[in-house]
Amino acid sequence: MGMPITIEITDNAKEADLNKVFDYFRRVDVQFSPYKPNSELSKVNDGLPREKWSPEFVEVFELCEQTKMQTSGYFNIEHNGKLDPSGLVKGWAIQKAAEQLLGAGFTNFYIEAGGDIQAHGVYMPDTAWQIGIRNPFNIEEIVKVISIRGKGIATSGTYIRGQHIYDPHHGFSDIRHVKSLTVIGPNVYEADRYATAAFAMGESGIAFIEGLPGFEGYQIDDNKIATFTSGFEDYVATAD
Repeated sequence: MGMPITIEITDNAKEADLNKVFDYFRRVDVQFSPYKPNSELSKVNDGLPREKWSPEFVEVFELCEQTKMQTSGYFNIEHNGKLDPSGLVKGWAIQKAAEQLLGAGFTNFYIEAGGDIQAHGVYMPDTAWQIGIRNPFNIEEIVKVISIRGKGIATSGTYIRGQHIYDPHHGFSDIRHVKSLTVIGPNVYEADRYATAAFAMGESGIAFIEGLPGFEGYQIDDNKIATFTSGFEDYVATAD
């Protein structure tokens, strides 16, 4: 998927259990990569008719269209006549991988891909998973540590990959006033798609997250000022 993927299972897991999940991510990469000329996505962009799309591709495309409507068009996978569902596929794939582990009987695990995370259960008895939010002006520094279990978290920003999310309502212009936006949601799929859309909204993205029931957000702007939703601090880990 063009990014490191980390899986940690604190239950009694075997290497074969991890390999099944990594194999799944490899299949997703082969199918949805915008960089591989033989991926299904590349074939669709080269004109593959919809009746020949795989069920997984149809599912992702329809979820992208649904998200576009739910975000007033700020989530838009079409640009210059080409489709790129990367802003949804990553969270979707992590969530599917988490469902595989849950189906296999695991209850305590963490999956992270490119900074987006799904956490279930605990990493130690009575201790939820601890996730750090990076300072976009100094990625070696953690500005907040949040504590989650059974939740997803996703961050959109320009501080690592540069400009790769654009405002579709203003000529696909760059996002200039926000450096990062972290979203906590009921699962990583939901957090990822809304983080992408909210980041495309620029400074008003945090207000959009505030209005979503069951979601919290933490935004850092170009002036190094953090703005967060009303329930975000409920997730901030406190020192013992």
